[in-house]
Amino acid sequence: MSSIHVLHISAHLGGGVGKVLSRLVEESARSQDGILHTITTLEALEKSQFADHVEAHGGKLITSPSWDELNRLAANADIVQLEWWHHPVMSAWLCSGMLPAMRLIIWSHVSGLHPPQILPAFVRAPHRFLFTSPCSLEHPALSQLGPEAGLRIGVVFSSGGFEDFPDMPCRPKSKQLRAGYVGTLNFAKLHPQLMDYLAAVDLPGFRLAMVGDPTTGDELQERAEALSLTDRIELRGYCTNIAETLSNFDVFAYLLNPLHYGTTENALLEAMAMGVVPIVLGNPAERQLIRDGENGLVIDSPKSFADALSWLAKNPDECQRLSTNAATEVRRRFSIANTCASLNLHYTAVTGEEKKTFDFRNIYGNKPADWFRSSQDDEIWRFPDTLTNSLPIPLGPHFLYEKNKGSVFHYHRTFPDDTQLAAWAKNLNKQLA
Repeated sequence: MSSIHVLHISAHLGGGVGKVLSRLVEESARSQDGILHTITTLEALEKSQFADHVEAHGGKLITSPSWDELNRLAANADIVQLEWWHHPVMSAWLCSGMLPAMRLIIWSHVSGLHPPQILPAFVRAPHRFLFTSPCSLEHPALSQLGPEAGLRIGVVFSSGGFEDFPDMPCRPKSKQLRAGYVGTLNFAKLHPQLMDYLAAVDLPGFRLAMVGDPTTGDELQERAEALSLTDRIELRGYCTNIAETLSNFDVFAYLLNPLHYGTTENALLEAMAMGVVPIVLGNPAERQLIRDGENGLVIDSPKSFADALSWLAKNPDECQRLSTNAATEVRRRFSIANTCASLNLHYTAVTGEEKKTFDFRNIYGNKPADWFRSSQDDEIWRFPDTLTNSLPIPLGPHFLYEKNKGSVFHYHRTFPDDTQLAAWAKNLNKQLA
């Protein structure tokens, strides 16, 4: 079989996308599947962990290319795979002009159920549009795409697998459950009423260990102090050996904001792979991963969270059953081999199609403010052409005030000369004052 050259274009190589792309390179080399991966990042690398993994397994890495160089790479590749999550630098390339003829696959790493919205025209444009969770298809706008577009749509979970994880540890049967959380420590990701859930627990000595970048946890700490609940959380900071950390948890309290942007939820899958029993809310992305009473527990209120923990503490055999089921299923269903095989099916199909040019200005507009506003869905009213001082605008969802994640602050920082972005960012800052 002749080889297929895939050019991945990603804003950066951090977090979940860094792991899955670096493991794809490794799996292709191991299985000799004939896929040659080149990864180009539009931003300079902040950490070398995943970049080193790519190059150690024969992948090629290019950082911060000029638009001319990137267009040349795209034109020469057999397939271009765009890793998309509405990052401002990615928007700048997409809308830089007429792009060269290519076979384009877009892999969306956000759900689109809430801003950033995945526009139907964006889904129709490439040769294939791949979601990272079936939950994305629940958006009403996408239900109207029609059968022709549906033939070019697929779902491939963005899991990097768990081949580098040790076996699930044997845990002692103890009524003193060790609860943990790993991930972003702000309320754009966490449930805004998280403290109510923690306060409802009536297990003696209960405490939630929270592992993540401490720079995102200021509001969390402040809220715990205001409610006299500092004894219920333990902020541990960033962790380099996640498998070891997870080995010391019994329960994974993954209580996310109903408006969160996630899909595959790799932090949740990693916990399950290590046999940590997940307790989640019934949000769309989590419903695709957790079956209540089979591989975890799904709750809907502070009381049901407290009841779930009490039940696990009183029924260690049931806790062990859920632990084993979670680890067994996740390691099989979300292996890097499965991710690789799923993508390869799309690669093979797309190579039989003609290359074509793209002009995404027809979808997203000509300037940075347009690119940002076009994906704001139900929150678009907050970003008018002209701001007035007539009535105060009510405080919006937490994701609007993120400093990164494609927020107005992220776009304004990237494009400081865009006066509309500057005005919108200033207006949102006023609400926080």
